[in-house]
Amino acid sequence: MKIVHINKTDAGGGAAVAALRIHRSLLRSGIDSHILVQEQRRNEANEHTLGKGMVYDSKNFYRFVKERLTILPQERDSNMRYNFSIANTGQSIVDAKVVQEADIIHLHWINQGFLSLENLKEIFELGKPIVWTLHDMWPFTGGCHYAGTCFEFNEHCGFCPFLKKKEKRDMSFETYAKKREIYANGNLTVVTCSRWLASMAKSSSLLKNTRVTTIPNPIDTKFYRPMDREVCREELGLPQDKKLILFGAANILDVRKGFRYLEEALTIIQDNFPAISDRIELVVFGKLEKGWTNRFSFKIHTMDFISDPMKLVKLYNAADTFILPSLQDNLPNTVVESLCCGTPVVGFGIGGIPEMITHMQTGFLAEVKNSLSLANGIYNMLFFNQQQRDQVREAAIATFAENIVSKQYIDLYNKLLNQ
Repeated sequence: MKIVHINKTDAGGGAAVAALRIHRSLLRSGIDSHILVQEQRRNEANEHTLGKGMVYDSKNFYRFVKERLTILPQERDSNMRYNFSIANTGQSIVDAKVVQEADIIHLHWINQGFLSLENLKEIFELGKPIVWTLHDMWPFTGGCHYAGTCFEFNEHCGFCPFLKKKEKRDMSFETYAKKREIYANGNLTVVTCSRWLASMAKSSSLLKNTRVTTIPNPIDTKFYRPMDREVCREELGLPQDKKLILFGAANILDVRKGFRYLEEALTIIQDNFPAISDRIELVVFGKLEKGWTNRFSFKIHTMDFISDPMKLVKLYNAADTFILPSLQDNLPNTVVESLCCGTPVVGFGIGGIPEMITHMQTGFLAEVKNSLSLANGIYNMLFFNQQQRDQVREAAIATFAENIVSKQYIDLYNKLLNQ
């Protein structure tokens, strides 16, 4: 069988990471897997590109800007700017040789000027089996990537809380209606990497009659592995005698990432456990604003955005625990990466997080938006011994190893081709 994965880019963002890992795992399993991107930053086996990418291609940049300018006048909150897409512009891929030759078209993340809804319609009209791995909620909403507390998508989007004017036939209503028309004529199977997202998808009127199955994202457990902690700390310039808490996100101050709760949790530890708080330091990687660290009384080591995967592996190994206080998340790659390195994870019991962490064994599931509970989790996870860290890794391998995940995808492909 020949599979083509469709994703906006091959690097940057969780969807790109997950799509590449699925592609690689299939190649290692002997499948003729290919990946087609609009923006190429890497040199992957069987990778195809439509151009030079948004940064270097004026047409791709124009597509991106056109959609943003359509949304901008109706934007309610600039802090949620990239949480809403309408796919009103894009480029056709149906004539690409790799698409024409594919037995199955495997969609991933297609927004920000890559595929428009019209382009999506063309793909569905090819009549080929389509597998769509959801990396957020966009495929079954009227535009938002994460719906927060809104459940309008269960019936039909409208009165969108992300838009200025709350009216029935708003931008989300129109986008939702177009998706419904497209999906009605396609051979679509939806894959979610968490049972939480599967339940959201099945509750939507767009996908309630669509095949939905759950397959986790794979990870290369030989690359994400335990390393000597002292050596990692020395190479990264981190102290040997401190308890290090690791936190990271593409945008640290994204409200959805929940950093305020980590900040409050650390304050609780400082106020109530002064003996241990003097030994705690925070390591942060991701997009940071200038002067951001000045408001904290505890030591912070900033690593900025990390593009080198090996440096990230060393960071996980250098840390005593990794914190993910997200308020809404699917199956974060960072959690799996940390667990495979043997580093326990503390997070809120939301989204797909409870499917990744076994409470008090591989990490700590804190009560949602409860900073005291988060502080309790941090305190407990800081003192895992080597045997416990080994068990953290073993549990991650059993679920997320490449050979385990690729087999599930291969079984799904075979089932679709033999129908």
